[in-house]
Amino acid sequence: MTQNVKEIFGESGGRGGTGASPPAPAALAAKVRTLAPSMTRSMQRVAEAVAGDPAGCAALTVTGLAELTGTSEATVVRTARLLGYPGYRDLRLALAGLAAQQQSGRAPAITTDIAVDDPIADVVAKLAYDEQQTLADTAAGLDTTQLGAAVAALAGARRTDVYGIGASGLVAQDLTQKLLRIGLIAHAHSDPHLAVTNAVQLRSGDVAIAITHSGSTGDVIEPLRVAFERGATTVAITGRPDSPVTQYADHVLTTSTSRESELRPAAMSSRTSQLLVVDCLFVGVAQRTYESAAPALAASYEALAHRHRSTPRR
Repeated sequence: MTQNVKEIFGESGGRGGTGASPPAPAALAAKVRTLAPSMTRSMQRVAEAVAGDPAGCAALTVTGLAELTGTSEATVVRTARLLGYPGYRDLRLALAGLAAQQQSGRAPAITTDIAVDDPIADVVAKLAYDEQQTLADTAAGLDTTQLGAAVAALAGARRTDVYGIGASGLVAQDLTQKLLRIGLIAHAHSDPHLAVTNAVQLRSGDVAIAITHSGSTGDVIEPLRVAFERGATTVAITGRPDSPVTQYADHVLTTSTSRESELRPAAMSSRTSQLLVVDCLFVGVAQRTYESAAPALAASYEALAHRHRSTPRR
C-alpha cells in the first residue's frame, strides 16, 4: 500500500482518518527530533536550523532560509509541510512563538551523553533529564485526535491483541494487564507465529496494536497486516511515522526518538515513551468505560489484597 505525505505526516495511514492540526510552537522541537531521521539530508539541514535558532529563522523569508541552509525554496516548503505546517508562513509563526517561549525560560544546559568514568550522581542527573525530555517530546508530538480514535476503538472492542518484540514486548504486556484489570479481553503476543495465528481470528470490532520503535520489525508488522486485512481496527505505536508498520495502521501514535549512546541503547528511552502512550490509552479507555471499569478494578485489587498483607512471623 502506498502512502502519501498527508497520510504519513498528518493523518493516520491504512484506511484513513481525521486530519491533524499543525503542531503548537512547544511541539516543534519535538517534531524535528522525531522526524529528522527519516528526512533527506537537505531537509535535515532546514529542520536543524529552525530548531536550533527559531528566532533567527523566524525573521527569514523562504528564500533567506534556503540560502542559509544551502538548500532550495522547494526543500524549505517541503520540510515545513513534513513538520505538520500547511506552508512556510505557518512555520514562521510557530518559530516566533517558540523563540518567545525560550526567552521566557530556557531548558537547563545539560547533555545526556554518559561517559564510562562519569560519577554515579552525574549518571542519575543525565538519565533523569533524558527521561523527562523523552516524555515531554512524546507528549508534545502525540496526535490527540488519533489517540482519541484509538481509545474509542479499544473501549468498544470485542477483544484486543497487542504485538511487541523485546523491550516493546514488555510494553505490550503492560498494556494488556491494564486492560484485563478493567474487565476487557486482551492478549499480548511476543511469539511471531502465535501472533499471526491469533490475528487470523480477528474481525471487524476487534483491535490489533503493534508496538515497534523502529516501525520495521517484521515479526510485528506481519500480524498487524493480517489483522488489518481481516477488518480489525489497527493501531501502531512507533517512533517512525513513515515506517512500514504504518501502512497497516488505521491510527498512528508517534513516540519520541531519542539519541542512542554506547551505554544507553535506544530500547531504554523508547520504552519510556511507549509506556506514556500506553498509560494515555489505558486512562482514556477507563474513562470511557468507567461504570464497568471501576468495579472491575476494585475487584482485582481485592483479589490481590491478601498477597500484600504482612504475614506474622512464627
